Amino acid sequence: MRGRNSSMATPLRICVLCLIFCVFQWCCGEQPPNYTFVREASDVSPLREAFDYIIVGGGTAGCPLAATLSSKYRVLVLERGGVPYGNPNITRLENFPRTLADDRPDSPAQRFISTDGVISSRARVLGGSSCLNAGFYTRASPEYVARLGWNGTLVNESYPWVEAVVAHVPIVREWQSAVRSGLLEVGILPDNGETYDHIIGTKVGGSIFDNDGNRHTAADLLQYADPQNILVLIHANVHRILFRTRGMRRPRAYGVAYTDSRGSIHRAYLSRRTSRSEIILSAGALGSPQLMMLSGIGPADHLQSFNIPVLSDNSEVGAGMADNPMNAVFVPSPNPTEISLIEVVGITSFGSFIECSSGFTGNGLAANSSEVFLGIMSPQRDRSIITHNPCLGIANRYPIIEPTCITDCYYTYFYGLYYRLCRKLRSMLKGMFYTII
Repeated sequence: MRGRNSSMATPLRICVLCLIFCVFQWCCGEQPPNYTFVREASDVSPLREAFDYIIVGGGTAGCPLAATLSSKYRVLVLERGGVPYGNPNITRLENFPRTLADDRPDSPAQRFISTDGVISSRARVLGGSSCLNAGFYTRASPEYVARLGWNGTLVNESYPWVEAVVAHVPIVREWQSAVRSGLLEVGILPDNGETYDHIIGTKVGGSIFDNDGNRHTAADLLQYADPQNILVLIHANVHRILFRTRGMRRPRAYGVAYTDSRGSIHRAYLSRRTSRSEIILSAGALGSPQLMMLSGIGPADHLQSFNIPVLSDNSEVGAGMADNPMNAVFVPSPNPTEISLIEVVGITSFGSFIECSSGFTGNGLAANSSEVFLGIMSPQRDRSIITHNPCLGIANRYPIIEPTCITDCYYTYFYGLYYRLCRKLRSMLKGMFYTII
């Protein structure tokens, strides 16, 4: 009898220990913020109030801007995607490739392929591209701030506000330490140690992943918002800005039209209590000019070719967009390496970043993972992103920046890699660990 009880007790103890471990993990894990002001667009209809500011796009610009404005004004944020919280493909470092490889219609990453065959993704989630990218954090260079005409003092005062929530100094382990040594050995100098500042040389920068592997996105900055002064609607896809023209010297925006996840059409309006009310577009580098064109603002001939009424002829809308060249080297390894994203970087005197991630395996990822990683290296025909119907997607021609010829550099740029290389690498990397430089 004793032997039978003992044999039953062992699995019971194991179950109890597992339960305790799970409860401990749940208590100590990263808990999502309780944003009472974030709601489904389909649950708020119709909007019975007007707003001082309507922000289209809740990404890396929209979230901090909304949080700041809510201290004094009534703010509405319209985000076409959902929330990042509760999605381990977004929140966990080890799942980084999975979101980019997810091409389902409701994926946080909206995949698109330019006419050059370049695979890329647009964020479709609260927090924007900070939910999809490799999480490296660095400050802007003083030269960049001056070139844009920003107030340098205010910029420097803003950094700690952001960094207190999203930025972390990573614990540099074996692989990233080797990268750091290699960069210094080939002359990416000086050694700048750990710093968020943009300085030529080699440094350990910041990461929006904490040391437990949890991602902290721009959506986390909404914790600064006044919950009484802000409303964030998710799955709210804005289609058009509404303008008044009658009796106006020039058109004046007064609201937006958007659809919810069920396809129902809604409108949101600016308040008339102040002349400073504004609609702010922060829908991304592609989304913002696209929305302007859909609203009748852009090159007249281009809009007319799609039967869009011209409200304002502006040839600059959508112009000047360029894509930076990226060159990746895959280093397959039959043995596991540490999982790391961008922590150590080399910033060259000619402005490029040399960075490295490691430890991700091709086994178990979506079939197109390697293609996603190598998308930017797909064949280039006329080296531009060519316009499509603005009602559907990209709204102009965006030239690819040609690399400047640089002498005495330590790295060779690789071009002419064809799309079939992506499929070849996918089969090569299956079951193997790899590093991307």
